[in-house]
Amino acid sequence: MTSSEHPMVVHVQQVLRDHGVSGEVRHLAESARTAQQAADALGVEVGAIANSLVFEVLGNPVLVLTSGTHRVDTAKVAALLGVPELTEAGAAFVREHTGQAIGGVAPVGHPEPIGTLVDITLARHDQVWAAAGHPHTVFPTTYDELLRITAGTAAEVDAD
Repeated sequence: MTSSEHPMVVHVQQVLRDHGVSGEVRHLAESARTAQQAADALGVEVGAIANSLVFEVLGNPVLVLTSGTHRVDTAKVAALLGVPELTEAGAAFVREHTGQAIGGVAPVGHPEPIGTLVDITLARHDQVWAAAGHPHTVFPTTYDELLRITAGTAAEVDAD
């Protein structure tokens, strides 16, 4: 099965269409599990890659879409959310709550809605790229569209 036939990619494509996203899912020859790999494959700045990072907060998932140039400041995000701690989720937790594997987590298409923060730095780019449910797939979008399709909250998530 190719990445284009993968059931999660097909599902994410449909969710994107349902949200009126015009950008088409692109299938990459090489895996794009990291922002740098995705940027290299697409020929774009690494800052234009929207990393989908899942964290665990009191047993619940939180999705942080951050620029590929940033590392999430977990203490800052925990304070923003008013919770004592934010921990990076393990592979099983990510798959349970998103239906997707680390390295290919799309901002949409999860079994249940996930609270989402969207890095304000992504607004610097006219076009950003996000994973589409598989490590070999991405789709083009915009900062405003990411906020809309995820019902996300704009946030400063990186270290000062």
